[in-house]
Amino acid sequence: MMTMQNRTQTPFRIERALVSALMDEDSPRPNRRTGAGHPGAEKGPTPRAVVNCGWGRLLFANTFPDVGELIAVMRQEGPGRRDIALYLEDPHVALAQAPTELFLDPSHTYRLRLAGFRPGGETRGFAIEKLRGRQDVDAVNRIYGARGMVTMDPEFCWSERDSRVLTHLIATDPVSGAVIGSVTGVDHVRAFKDPQNGSSLWCLAVDPQAAYPGIGEALVRALAEHFKERGRSFMDLSVLHDNANAIALYEKLGFRRVPVFALKTKNPINEKLFAGPAVEASLNPYAMIIINEARRRGIGVEVVDAESNLFRLSFGGRSILCRESLSELTSAVALFRCDDKAVTRRTLLRAGLSVPDQMTADGMDDNAAFLERHGSVVVKPARGEQGQGITVDVRDAETLAWAVSKAKKICETVLLEQFVQGQDVRILVIDYRVVAAAVRRPAEIVGTGERTISQLIEAQSRRRAAATGGESRIPMDEETERCVRDAGFTMDSVLPEGQTLAVRKTANLHTGGTLHDITDRLHHRVVEAAVEAARALDIPVVGLDLLIPDLLGSDYAIIEANERPGLANHEPQPTAERFLDLLFPYSAVDPRA
Repeated sequence: MMTMQNRTQTPFRIERALVSALMDEDSPRPNRRTGAGHPGAEKGPTPRAVVNCGWGRLLFANTFPDVGELIAVMRQEGPGRRDIALYLEDPHVALAQAPTELFLDPSHTYRLRLAGFRPGGETRGFAIEKLRGRQDVDAVNRIYGARGMVTMDPEFCWSERDSRVLTHLIATDPVSGAVIGSVTGVDHVRAFKDPQNGSSLWCLAVDPQAAYPGIGEALVRALAEHFKERGRSFMDLSVLHDNANAIALYEKLGFRRVPVFALKTKNPINEKLFAGPAVEASLNPYAMIIINEARRRGIGVEVVDAESNLFRLSFGGRSILCRESLSELTSAVALFRCDDKAVTRRTLLRAGLSVPDQMTADGMDDNAAFLERHGSVVVKPARGEQGQGITVDVRDAETLAWAVSKAKKICETVLLEQFVQGQDVRILVIDYRVVAAAVRRPAEIVGTGERTISQLIEAQSRRRAAATGGESRIPMDEETERCVRDAGFTMDSVLPEGQTLAVRKTANLHTGGTLHDITDRLHHRVVEAAVEAARALDIPVVGLDLLIPDLLGSDYAIIEANERPGLANHEPQPTAERFLDLLFPYSAVDPRA
């Protein structure tokens, strides 16, 4: 395993030391978890081969002598797990015997022939290695949660870290050491003495907040080289039929589609795969996360106006109109209190909550005096959303005048606010309970030593758009140029390799910002303040923006309240579930919550 220092200085490649660490040329030995690879097994494939992967089981259907036996084993699927039966030879027979319990996975199987596989070029900026400690398993589960995947049993995963059947690889950030990607491989020969000498790839996942390019490709290449070194003939993978980006990557790497089928159970985790087409797929992710959860619970959905993301939910005799997370339960007065930032501040101040100093931008002299009093200010329109017209950390009169002019394009009334040092935190309060909290970080890029800042921003913007359904992009505007200029660069500068550069001052998701869950880390006083703020505003669903100097401390300043917060931004917290609990208290409860 490379040291942190070496990872920082060494371009990515599959080091011989890593390959040696993953290799194990000893004969297979019994595996108490998988039951595969027993040295006394008869020649040929191990019958009824099952591999526990931590998130569920892989059932190699081609090793089951009878489809009825396969179905019986699939019925033993554990709660909150996802079992997959692969290499199913007679899918029509299996479905005919259990049509209400099983379904055919709508995924394609792709195969990479390893004999012709060649390692790719060097990719700079991150390392690929084995699991280093139990904390890595937690980090991988965090990424799984953010990607809507079933998480692993941490104890199982760590106990099986040296398994001859399973291989876990992670991508790590060379600066922070954080896990930013993961992939799992299954060795078919060691799992069931595969006569075809195969292997497979599972659970490729990349942190949606990661700034490095090519992480997923590097993990696939790493696993392919690992299995090639073991002498395997091919590596298979399963990918949803409509995942165009992933399919394009796999085909680029030389994978070709093969006629292989997989069987899954009709459990709540898989429901979106067999429940039929989604309702109005043109709605944005903030509406769809609610609609999908409503459909799962059996709540009726009627799209009233797809362009404005307006829909009606009905359950029993109750019907509620929603625009994303804004529902008829929010009064017009509460909406007004949040819509006007000056009114928001006054409401919270009267409730005894901590808020920054503020004034309405008036004459140049008064503006200059406010700036001189605080040293640094935030300029923002009194009304607006998605960070439009906001300029942060203004320190001179010239920039102040420019920022006021920019804010007036959004709203005629412009506010000057004391700039408070601290980490930008969004807290989501539903039904006067804190459901989620996340640190919001401004858009940033990581230098490669080759690409210009402009090229890096464009690439990172594409990645953020792909990770958020098109909701997050980095604008190439005057504000971005100001941030780059303040850091001593131009848009045509080549950012040194490994250097991180924040290219926006605000941490708004819509301008390329990222969110990192801290729900369980909030100080109890901050939690109490968030609930008090929601009660003061008299609003059942609200996203509060705070600046917190120390994430573990009790100090805070509330700077804004959003009456229509994005619920899709807080995975893995159960935001849509709690929203529907508020709207329909007697609807079905998610067994995974």
